[in-house]
Amino acid sequence: MVTFAPDEIGLVDQTSCAAVRADLKSCLLNSDCCRKDKKTPRECLKEGKVPAECIQLRQSFFECKRSLLDTRRRFRGLKGY
Repeated sequence: MVTFAPDEIGLVDQTSCAAVRADLKSCLLNSDCCRKDKKTPRECLKEGKVPAECIQLRQSFFECKRSLLDTRRRFRGLKGY
């Protein structure tokens, strides 16, 4: 979810992996499966009827969430954007 304040433009959600989550959400909602077939993003992902870009974003989101549990991230940093 994007806020449009007069002095800054950014996401409302400031948690880790929020940018990747927002990009994945917009990619899924703009796919033909959600728009034309009127299915939920979850159903589209399960059926595999999403563009390759959304699949790559899903993998990036997974890697980002996994890095939150990794104790070595103190040295490597968070994955994602």
